[in-house]
Amino acid sequence: MEGYATYMHKCVITGVAALVVAFGAVSFGRSAEDRNEYGLGRPAAEQEIRAWNMDVSPTGEGLPPGQGTVKQGAQVYATKCAACHGPTGVEGPKDRLVGGRDTLTSPKPVRTIGSYWPYATTLYDYIHRAMPFNAPQSLTPDETYSVIAWLLFQNQVIAEDVVIDAQTLPSIRMPNRNGFIPDPRPDVR
Repeated sequence: MEGYATYMHKCVITGVAALVVAFGAVSFGRSAEDRNEYGLGRPAAEQEIRAWNMDVSPTGEGLPPGQGTVKQGAQVYATKCAACHGPTGVEGPKDRLVGGRDTLTSPKPVRTIGSYWPYATTLYDYIHRAMPFNAPQSLTPDETYSVIAWLLFQNQVIAEDVVIDAQTLPSIRMPNRNGFIPDPRPDVR
C-alpha cells in the first residue's frame, strides 16, 4: 500500500491524463478543426470519458451500487489478493495491509489500512482502480466492497456482520482520520 500523498498524486496524474485524452490539445477560442493542427488523435467519445470517470472522494461521492460482506470478502481476498499480500494481509511479499495500529509515532511505524489510511471510501477508489496488481480494474463493485469489508474487519475497524455499500462505507471512521495535516496553501484547495 502506498502512502496517501503518493496515492493522491497518482489520482491527480490520472485525472490530468484523462482530461488530456478527453479534451486533446485544446486552444481556447479556436475551432475544433484548428485545434488538431498536427492531425494527431481525436476527441474522446462520451463512453470513453465515462470509463475513466471512476474516482471516489473521501465523502463517498462516486461510489457505485453494490455491496459486500466480510464472509464474501474472505473468499475474494483468498483468490485475488493473498498471493501478493499473504493469507491474512500481514505476510507479503507485497505491502502489509493489516495491523500496525498505534505504531505511527514509533521509531518503526507500520503503515497499513488500519493504522494509516484516513478515509474508508478511498479504499474503494484505490482497490477498484489498481488491484489486483496483475489485473487492475477487474474486480466488480461487489467484489471490491467485499474485499474492503474483509480488510476493515481484519484491521478491527468494523464488526463481522457489517454490510459495506455506498451508504455504509462513507460513515466508517478510520483510526487515523485526523492523522494528516491539512495543506493550508490556497492554491491547492
